[in-house]
Amino acid sequence: MSGGSIASPASRPVAQPDPSDRAGALTLTPVSRETAARLDRFVAVLLDWQQHTNLIAPSTVPNLWTRHIADSLQLLALAPEAQIWVDLGSGGGFPGLVIACALADTPGAQIHLVESTQKKAAFLREATQATRAPAVIHAERIADFVKHAPQRIDIVTARALAPLPKLLAEAYPLLKTPARGLFPKGQDVAIELTEAAKCWNVQVTLAPSRTDPRSRIIVLDAIEPRIPPG
Repeated sequence: MSGGSIASPASRPVAQPDPSDRAGALTLTPVSRETAARLDRFVAVLLDWQQHTNLIAPSTVPNLWTRHIADSLQLLALAPEAQIWVDLGSGGGFPGLVIACALADTPGAQIHLVESTQKKAAFLREATQATRAPAVIHAERIADFVKHAPQRIDIVTARALAPLPKLLAEAYPLLKTPARGLFPKGQDVAIELTEAAKCWNVQVTLAPSRTDPRSRIIVLDAIEPRIPPG
């Protein structure tokens, strides 16, 4: 087709977060003034990249602070002493880079962000530089990361990465260190747990989500493969 013009991806209009949503999110998950400033810088980089790269669903931009940032920050209350985090499939930085922003003033904190898509890994590098968060970007597949993962891991996270059975298969080398798993899930969490139980013996509890009454956070404290009969 000729004679028409195609807009540059960089010129794609992007909605802006609702200021009242920011206030509401930080009421749900309070943070220090310094952390809030880092999160503002993170959001600025995210929105800039969102013009040409789909890091989050466009429909969620107005409620970005509640839908993505508070949803990530709430994990901190489930692991208040944790310092070494591994976030699998970090994508747009949720929850890993948000956690890193919150822990930037914590001595010894280090958050490993594993993201195999090179463009998203480039975004994570820029956002980490802008926020000066204690994050380390690993632009590789999870299967490759586990070969050189840190010996000490306190928490493994993943958000909207894969159904639980597949997620556990990928994360098992890290979880058996042992590390606690924190996996936000939607309203189908019971179905995913039932499916996972076919292959894994797991010790889990379900924590309510502060941002969505239909959602739960899987808190996994032990895992071992289920040995098939015979």
